[in-house]
Amino acid sequence: MNVIGLRVERRTVVLVAVLVPLILGLGLLGLCYGASWSSPREVFSVLSGAEPSVVIWDWRMPRVLAGLVFGAALGVAGAIFQNLTRNPMGSPDVIGLDAGAYTGALVAMTVLSGTAAQVAVGSVIGGLVVAAAIYLLSFDKGFSGMRLVVIGIAINAMVTAVNSWIVLRADLEVAIAAVGWSAGSLNNVGWGDLGIPFTVIGVLLALMATRAHAMHQAALGDAVAVSTGVGLDRLRLLMVLVGVGCTATVTAVAGPIAFIALAAPQIGRRLAGAAGVPLLPAALTGSALLMGADLIAQMLLAPVSLPVGVVSTAIGGCYLIWLLTKEVRRA
Repeated sequence: MNVIGLRVERRTVVLVAVLVPLILGLGLLGLCYGASWSSPREVFSVLSGAEPSVVIWDWRMPRVLAGLVFGAALGVAGAIFQNLTRNPMGSPDVIGLDAGAYTGALVAMTVLSGTAAQVAVGSVIGGLVVAAAIYLLSFDKGFSGMRLVVIGIAINAMVTAVNSWIVLRADLEVAIAAVGWSAGSLNNVGWGDLGIPFTVIGVLLALMATRAHAMHQAALGDAVAVSTGVGLDRLRLLMVLVGVGCTATVTAVAGPIAFIALAAPQIGRRLAGAAGVPLLPAALTGSALLMGADLIAQMLLAPVSLPVGVVSTAIGGCYLIWLLTKEVRRA
């Protein structure tokens, strides 16, 4: 058992040693690439403060950092719900939390004045309401992860229909903005959009890191968790709050970016060789996936920059087909 533990730990360390340089490389490429190419030497000069550059510092840097932090947040949110449900399909975008956060944001846009604060609060409330509904409906004589996933998929379909109705009933300008925002994009992210979301995500990730061991104990089974002193009800409530908070915060700024939360935890788990769904590999994989997808979105139809959600959905769709095929064969 100890040997296995050492092997897993070493693979995780190796994975981190590979993913961190990959993320740094993607970040450097993101700072270099744009309407005009900037050499790495120019980028390092700007980062060191030797040369000012509005393009690199004010336009590209916020986008790169948003991809890094938002990708990590989505990866952790996916890992949380996949551990909670013990199902690789249990991610926020599949079980309806993205759609619920989008509903809250749509209400803020159409009913209220649609300020950044209102959209952020609306996203969090919408995600929490949908999460509470899914949790309560799936709790029947005990908690069932499979039941939660199935009910979540059903609620996701219903909430998506509600979102479509809200957009159709909205004023034309609001509807166009809402539809464009719903694709999930980092195109217009600036420094002013990142302060509060980064703070919220940092607090949530730090809080979840303190409960990571208990989460992995719970993933082994309720009996194992209880025998090791884990309070399952409190832990599950915390996991849901952190997962919804991460998802809704990203949605409030960038829109619902699909499939990063689904794919990143499972890719990270397989690369790390872990039995459960560890948080650190999921976070790093999420950052790499979102940063890579955003670069592809910028390059595909350059100089037009596509929403990153278009690319992540295409990549995630292929991953979902592979995952479903594997699950069917296993069954």
